[in-house]
Amino acid sequence: MSDKQATGKVVRSDSEWRELLGPDRYAILRQAATEAPFSGAYTYNKADGTYHCGACDAPLFTSDTKYDSGSGWPSFYQPVTHDAVALVEDRAHGMVRTEVRCARCDSHLGHVFDDGPAPTGQRYCMNSLALNLDAADGSSGTDTA
Repeated sequence: MSDKQATGKVVRSDSEWRELLGPDRYAILRQAATEAPFSGAYTYNKADGTYHCGACDAPLFTSDTKYDSGSGWPSFYQPVTHDAVALVEDRAHGMVRTEVRCARCDSHLGHVFDDGPAPTGQRYCMNSLALNLDAADGSSGTDTA
């Protein structure tokens, strides 16, 4: 059962996360896997709205900051607030990168790089399966047309 501590953090057991998320989302959000490039529902999505954490529904990014980076993953130049995400050094796979996690539930979202557009110069490269779009028009927001 979900436990929201006084800090606002969402805490669940591993078995609860597995049941809640299903295998594909669990692999990305809780095991830091990465979906194949150009495969995600939000890669080319242009719907207006707010992107939320796929695990705990915390607001993370808005469509106003989304852009086509050509990387094959949904990219944003800044989170909705600076404390919506947590940045963690990632030394996996023989590289040094900065992992982006949801600040509320500590789920893996993707990575941030310093090759993005103005005004921040950052590229928050996210996995589509780590996100849910609350589209401004009330649609699912997954149509790419």
